[in-house]
Amino acid sequence: MENKYLKRLIDEEIDKYLEMIGAILIIGPKWCGKTTTAEQHSNSILKLQDPDKTKNYLKMAEIKPSLLLEGEKPRLIDEWQMAPVLWDAVRNSVDNLHEQGLYILTGSTSVDESEIYHSGTGRIHRLLMRPMTLFESNESNGKISIIDLFKDPDLNIEGIKSNLSIEDLIYASCRGGWPESLNLKTREGQLFVVSSYLTNICESDVSKVNGVKSDPNKVRIILESYARNISTLAKNSTILKDINANYEDISKPTYYSYIDALKRLYVIRDIPAWSPNIRSSTAIRTSHKKEFIDPSIAVAALDLSPESLIQDLNTFGFIFENLCIRDLSVYTHSNGGRVSYYHDRYGLESDCILHLKNGDYALIEFKLGSNEIEKASKNLLKLKSLINERNMRQPKFLAIITGGEFAYTHSDGIKILPIGCLR
Repeated sequence: MENKYLKRLIDEEIDKYLEMIGAILIIGPKWCGKTTTAEQHSNSILKLQDPDKTKNYLKMAEIKPSLLLEGEKPRLIDEWQMAPVLWDAVRNSVDNLHEQGLYILTGSTSVDESEIYHSGTGRIHRLLMRPMTLFESNESNGKISIIDLFKDPDLNIEGIKSNLSIEDLIYASCRGGWPESLNLKTREGQLFVVSSYLTNICESDVSKVNGVKSDPNKVRIILESYARNISTLAKNSTILKDINANYEDISKPTYYSYIDALKRLYVIRDIPAWSPNIRSSTAIRTSHKKEFIDPSIAVAALDLSPESLIQDLNTFGFIFENLCIRDLSVYTHSNGGRVSYYHDRYGLESDCILHLKNGDYALIEFKLGSNEIEKASKNLLKLKSLINERNMRQPKFLAIITGGEFAYTHSDGIKILPIGCLR
């Protein structure tokens, strides 16, 4: 029986941009649903990874790439990076046809820019697709819209209830937002998906991106150490030192080569520091915060399970932050959403600064339970006070995102938002 398509938040963006520009490129990690989603918007499909046709397709791409573009529009070109020449072929076709919504390209790895002649600016628009959020997987009830809070910070959220327990959140973080896992009926099967994904990364994907045979064991060790430092400001030099002290010697060039490959595969991501003019440049921490595109990768890399995490909520707190970052990034994507963090040497911090393209931003903390809400609240208010003193643009709202049950407005005006209520 065919699996039912679960609508993604990016669907509306795809429709919007197909009416505005000649082609769109959907990028993101493997298995996040790019092809399945793109198929919902296309009228013909070219799958370069089709084992029966790949050789012929690649040969045709060398001889006359425009032939591969023939077909009813929008035409989906899946895993286009296998034949980078298609990028310039698409750009040229868009120029010649002077129409919108002609092509949808998908890709699971970024491409060496030297392999293409033109950037595609004005012809090809990029959209980053992440694994499914709790709302997309029908686990969050979505009763509170982050974008609505930006529009109306006084939005009434009192008493809105999340249906997700801590156990539910832990399981969702271990399983991840991989669409294929939701199609499996057994718990064992669902958890196996990310384990298989991790194995593929280590044993083949990094090698394909680097163009040379990589050591699967070293890739796994790097991912494990990276996962131990999830949601922290650990420097790469610190992670490399940890690896060499506890496992085996990995040279600095090898480490950075693998890290670059993991970024190009959209497996890991760096969260930049927010550096407003409110402290001297020497006071603000500028290291990148370590995150994965999906928290389940960290769980798998550390060989953790729902059962072990329920006994170690301190570790899950860091994984929970990654879960929140993933979901917030998706919920605000259509409004140019991006995330940063703030931390200075005086101890003032905000786990997440959520920015929109119009310049609006919000100060956010992530707290798994309710016992640290007071501390987090005071911290956010101190940062807001410092912003006021510098006469800077004010945050639209302050919020603490929790793993708790009820949404409410704290006495100081800060929004307490269960992750299981957001969209």
